Amino acid sequence: MIAQHLNRTHTLANLPPEYPHALLAQIQTQVKSSGRKIVVLDDDPTGTQTVHDIPVLTEWSFASLRAEFANDLACFYILTNSRSLPPNQAQALNIQIGRNVLAASRETGRDFSVVSRSDSTLRGHFPGEVQALAQAIEQEFDGWLIAPFFLEGGRFTIHDVHYVAEGDTLVPAGETEFARDAVFGYRASNLRAWVVEKTQGRFSADQVASISLDDIRLGGPERVTQRLLALTNGRMCIVNTVTMRDMEVFVLGLLVAEEQGKHFLYRTAASFVQTRIGQVAQPLLTSSDLSLPNSGGALIVVGSYVPKTTKQVLALLTRSEIVGIEIDVVALFAESRRAEELARVAHQANRILEQNRDVVIYTSRQLVTGENAAQNLVIGQQISASLVAMVRALSIRPRYVLAKGGITSSDIATRGLDVKRAMVRGQILPGVPVWQIGVESRYPGLAYIVFPGNVGGEQALVEIVSKLK
Repeated sequence: MIAQHLNRTHTLANLPPEYPHALLAQIQTQVKSSGRKIVVLDDDPTGTQTVHDIPVLTEWSFASLRAEFANDLACFYILTNSRSLPPNQAQALNIQIGRNVLAASRETGRDFSVVSRSDSTLRGHFPGEVQALAQAIEQEFDGWLIAPFFLEGGRFTIHDVHYVAEGDTLVPAGETEFARDAVFGYRASNLRAWVVEKTQGRFSADQVASISLDDIRLGGPERVTQRLLALTNGRMCIVNTVTMRDMEVFVLGLLVAEEQGKHFLYRTAASFVQTRIGQVAQPLLTSSDLSLPNSGGALIVVGSYVPKTTKQVLALLTRSEIVGIEIDVVALFAESRRAEELARVAHQANRILEQNRDVVIYTSRQLVTGENAAQNLVIGQQISASLVAMVRALSIRPRYVLAKGGITSSDIATRGLDVKRAMVRGQILPGVPVWQIGVESRYPGLAYIVFPGNVGGEQALVEIVSKLK
């Protein structure tokens, strides 16, 4: 059955009414009493887009993980950037991290749950890296919970179909630009069918369980618990959600099921993490919250190629105070031209930053593709490596740095700025997190804005630059 485009206002208004009771206080009590650490393996940095005052690690040594298990915080993120890797490398990475997490847990005596955080538009290494993680943790899971709901991005799951909001239209995810991704493309919008597609038929649709909006809104946490207690042998289960109250009902039911001895592995988008650790959303950050310098130019680096990003960059370039430098992507793949192109861009960017002006470095908008997904991953890696080289060639500390795109923002942080640990301060726009990078980095204390490629309206970049002017 082909999913239909829906009117957002009409569809949401005709669902059963939300569960009438706020549950966040009960969730916070459960989280505190359990003492369980939530470890989020994030396949790109954008998963921190709903939390605040939470550490994010870009390396996963036993010593670093043990230190995080020993502190009082409920959660920490590990930035794996596995979306930039081929499947076998992504799986090997999840095994390595999972083993280190397990060792740190045993050393400190603190129990944990793992979230495999991935894209709210369903792009990523599924099920491979989740299977690898489960193997490394050496635990039998009663169920895999699949919850791609992400409120700030307009990603809703209704009747097992995952939608992406475009204005007042709910577009089935399989019909969006994200489903045509050169590496992680897919066709199914119904998440049961998506599991069948992604597992290449190893599971049938009727083997995939589902927690419906009726379960959540009419049955409440008790019904959710009942449905979860029925899961066994690693059965996959879709979670339907359209509001944060829905997510609260689901999470409280989940916590009760776990108290009764059930074990689950989570494959989710960002909204789940916020609720799972009991965080209350805070107001959007302001310039004064970030204690930015009074002078200096901002550095904006754009690698994301999705049409949404292109529109945002074009809007930003209309601003007279912004200086744009376009990178000729074709030149990056010509051995005789690459070094010259990198030097040109870095020289121009340094000169603009010296003048205390904001500069945006962006890749030419024509998408370069290979013959298959593996080649496309290599192309993305080469472009990202070039952006890193440009950042490393800068001699002027920017006032702040904004990186657009998941893989871009990961590589700029880890390889361009040498970040090992950062604190998530909060969000500058809905779904756009800001990190304060650690003392070990090239620019200690710098505000680093992680801007997902698939988030925000056409004026989003303009809004951030204006806000932080």
